[in-house]
Amino acid sequence: MPEALPYRPMPLDLDDVRYEHGPDSSPRPGVAAGTTIELPWRSEVFPGTIRTIWIHVPAAYDPDEPAGLLVFQDGWWYLDPEGEIRAGIVLDNLVERGEIPVTIGVFVDPGVVEAAEDPTLRKNRNVEYDAFDNRYGRFLLEEVVPEVRRRLAITDDAERWGIVGGSSGGNCAVTVGWHFPERFRRVLGFVSSFAQIPGGNPYPELVRATPRKPLRILLQAAHRDLHWNEPDHNWLAENLRVAAALVEAGYDLRFVLGDGGHSPNHAGALMPDALRWLLRER
Repeated sequence: MPEALPYRPMPLDLDDVRYEHGPDSSPRPGVAAGTTIELPWRSEVFPGTIRTIWIHVPAAYDPDEPAGLLVFQDGWWYLDPEGEIRAGIVLDNLVERGEIPVTIGVFVDPGVVEAAEDPTLRKNRNVEYDAFDNRYGRFLLEEVVPEVRRRLAITDDAERWGIVGGSSGGNCAVTVGWHFPERFRRVLGFVSSFAQIPGGNPYPELVRATPRKPLRILLQAAHRDLHWNEPDHNWLAENLRVAAALVEAGYDLRFVLGDGGHSPNHAGALMPDALRWLLRER
């Protein structure tokens, strides 16, 4: 039987749209809140940078049963219970009801260059997230993940390791999955900034020219993302190009096109269902 979806009128104004969050984006009665560990971090892969990392452990975690791992870029933006994403709350709700396996959330802030006096030079986010190389994945695998595993039991099953991000964090998530599919096989990117990868967006041609990697990918894009109707540096067009290449190459892909602009709002509304889809067994 086909699944019946509730009727929702299509907004006529594509710019000023706000998606309402569902019940799994707020604390549910009877669901115990997880525990969050906050860690200051100095990176060796990105020398001279400092940042904060949060490890969110759902209440159902059992050290005798290794958990899955989800790494979120722009850490506090995604963890903040008053923000748009509220991923810690979502993890607590979905894990409690058994809708996803027990999964540890690791929320990593972008680096800040400690010695830089110019505020614009202090931000290392674009350097880390937009680069098409393996440095950020190495940072996670060589620095962050070992610290998580020192504290918690994490499965070796790459099918239960995922990486999540939005805007530049979205293409960062795809890049980590691309370079390290033996570890991160579940990828979630919201309004990804493929358009500002230095040297241009490599993925449409690269995906078509490379044997398919064992990745499951969910991409969300917005009709009115940055430069949506311009020939260059078009966020919408570059997301469409990447999605088309992944479809043609036979990837396990879910592509969600929403209204509105370059905003985390739609990502927050989608997060519970996105994680259900991303972390399903088959």
